Amino acid sequence: MDNKTIAELHRNAESMGLTIASYRLPRDICGLYDDRHGLILLADWLNQRQRRCTLCHELIHARHHDPGCGSQYGVRCERRCRRETALALISPVDYGMAETVYEGNAWMMAVELGVTIQVLNDYRQLLYDSGVCVQ
Repeated sequence: MDNKTIAELHRNAESMGLTIASYRLPRDICGLYDDRHGLILLADWLNQRQRRCTLCHELIHARHHDPGCGSQYGVRCERRCRRETALALISPVDYGMAETVYEGNAWMMAVELGVTIQVLNDYRQLLYDSGVCVQ
């Protein structure tokens, strides 16, 4: 999923036959994907960076037709989805430049890259797991 802007993500959802709706969700839930109804709900309180990351994340769930967090596969699906979201939203070149410019400051890097701290940390974990860098 190389689509990165909110508009591109919306077009991607449309091409997949998905409906996206803003909804009043609890503060600990940014978004939900309902495979049966082809529906993505995004919390109405999200800022632009959060909305972009959450929409990308939920589109990845949709692409895999994930059954949901409550299923026996939920933990594995979520881990895969977080990895794929980080890879879709952060390019290695942009990450390297942000790492250099902001000397590893996570918040400033996340803002520069247009992602949440969680997505940035997921990307860093991927780098660590692959042996590219040490935490």
